[in-house]
Amino acid sequence: MAKQIKIRVYPDGRIESETVGIKGKSCLNYIKEVENLTGAKTVKSEFTHEYNETEQHLYTSNEEYQQNGH
Repeated sequence: MAKQIKIRVYPDGRIESETVGIKGKSCLNYIKEVENLTGAKTVKSEFTHEYNETEQHLYTSNEEYQQNGH
């Protein structure tokens, strides 16, 4: 799943944002970005289920890469 930030602006001026596909504590890095984009300040935060998950990174060793004909 692609990493996304969903931002909703309500008629009363309230703004909500939600990270999708961003696992673990790295989602917290996006709070300042949302504030900068919207000119708003965070007054309440809730964690999604993805906050408690970890990102998986797939790495191929150089040896495996060479064995596969690269």
